[in-house]
Amino acid sequence: MVEQKRGRRIAMSPGELDAFLASERTCRVGTSGPSGPHVTPLWFVWNAGSLWLYSLTRSQRWTDIARNPRVAVLVDAGVEYHELRGAELVGDAEVIGEVPRTGEPERALEAPERLFARKYFDSEEFVHDQRHAWLRITPETVRSWDFRKLAR
Repeated sequence: MVEQKRGRRIAMSPGELDAFLASERTCRVGTSGPSGPHVTPLWFVWNAGSLWLYSLTRSQRWTDIARNPRVAVLVDAGVEYHELRGAELVGDAEVIGEVPRTGEPERALEAPERLFARKYFDSEEFVHDQRHAWLRITPETVRSWDFRKLAR
């Protein structure tokens, strides 16, 4: 990952970033489509330095990523200026596992599926709908901010 040069004073530490990404529920994923940028909100999980997306395989996002895997992801929170915080992650989206996901055991997907089931369904069991598949984004660049640090 590239070190954040601007905004270091309000940048999140690695531990703060991990806690933030583990606690937030929605990200916005930007892809490059044939007619320009395309941004969509998605649920996600953060695990071992990667962002995991369980994405519909018949979506504009999936088509865009097949053509160009480069993505930008934004996760943010807060309403008032002094409480704004967030992270922008840039990297390539990589398909992990079968497409679509039917639930055949795959070691690489055990942790993200368990985290996803707990986070969004308060369950220990992940249920596959056979319309989605997993994308992993291991960011090359992360920029973060936590304006709450300005008040300290």
